[in-house]
Amino acid sequence: MAYDRSTSLVLRDGRFRDPEGGTVVEGDLLVEDGMISEIGDVGPTDAPVLDCGGGTVVPGFLDAHFHAYSTCMGGLELERRAMSFVAINATRRLGACLARGFTTVRDVAGGDAGLAQALDQQLVPAPRYLYSGPALSQTGGHGDPRPADLDVCFHEGHMNEIVDGVDDLRRAVRRRFQQGAHVIKIMTSGGVVSPVDPIRIPQYSAEEVAAVVDEATRRGSYVAAHAYSSEAVIHSVTHGVRSIEHGNLIDDAAAQAMAEHGAYLVPTLVTYDSMARRADEVGLSATGRAKNAEVLDSGRQAIALATAAGVPVGFGSDLMGDLEDDQLRGLQLQAEVQTPAELLCSITTVNAALFGRPELGRLAVGTPADLIVLAADPIDDVEVLWDRSRPRTVVKAGVPVGSVPDAGGLSLRM
Repeated sequence: MAYDRSTSLVLRDGRFRDPEGGTVVEGDLLVEDGMISEIGDVGPTDAPVLDCGGGTVVPGFLDAHFHAYSTCMGGLELERRAMSFVAINATRRLGACLARGFTTVRDVAGGDAGLAQALDQQLVPAPRYLYSGPALSQTGGHGDPRPADLDVCFHEGHMNEIVDGVDDLRRAVRRRFQQGAHVIKIMTSGGVVSPVDPIRIPQYSAEEVAAVVDEATRRGSYVAAHAYSSEAVIHSVTHGVRSIEHGNLIDDAAAQAMAEHGAYLVPTLVTYDSMARRADEVGLSATGRAKNAEVLDSGRQAIALATAAGVPVGFGSDLMGDLEDDQLRGLQLQAEVQTPAELLCSITTVNAALFGRPELGRLAVGTPADLIVLAADPIDDVEVLWDRSRPRTVVKAGVPVGSVPDAGGLSLRM
């Protein structure tokens, strides 16, 4: 499906809400060359018409923790499947994600120049795609899939690479930027599905984290760190990490350190909820179940602590394998600890600012026409953000998106 971005589109009879200022303009919106060119009273035009029916239009959602290359929960199977299968499955995951309303994703453990090229050439429907390449893990860290009792060599897979030492880390970061990476992902604490690492202990030395940050900063980019505990979060942000992924086990001191260093929190509440509900379905190990129980309920408190400290709170899904269809449930869970306005900003303006692409979270003249037409205003009726029973229309770069297989039951309309 090739998108013709040279065509125009006019959205009639809508309520156009910009999350940044909370403003609402009623009337019409004109798209030209994939960009918003006019909002308000748009006169007669030859452009195709999308009737909003009085619905509320907001910017497309942004997911800051997506995994296009995930084919299962983890382990060597995740890292060693044939790349042809991984790539084809990735396009399916991305298409379903777009149909749910996510018009931009940041892939923080995977992606490569080939997939990005296919998406840039619009060979398949997909969100805007920002990727890190394989995440960087220390030996025995989160990202090392080898259990202690299995004698097998592993250096690099589709989603993770084991790299130890300052010099090797610098080379690995440079290689990722040479291959088009948007961000660098490192593992600085244990994880739920990794087999041998305690979840709270910081990973990578101070010198190693600082070296990765130095390389990314000089390239004009930044570092995202998988980190759960206060110790790991403080270890990360004091050495320059910009984006804390998960952060479930932080305390006041860690939240204050994040605020002082200008870091963001990307919570991923839905992944723990989903793993707890569907552990048998996806074959989560006994070790993984025990770790998941440790972080399951603390994620909500982490959002409250971060918000109180003035830390920008984004949104991520982090759903592995077949759990991907719970993506919209992540909005429902985050709504339990945020106001509707805060949640709408988390999935638009906050994530866009984190990416260094603020225009992707705005609904204003001169910004990309990545939009969702909702049946109600989410500030008054927040459930419309995730309610699969109500129709929505997704527009990416000015082109309405049709439904795709496994789109989570959403009804898309024009």
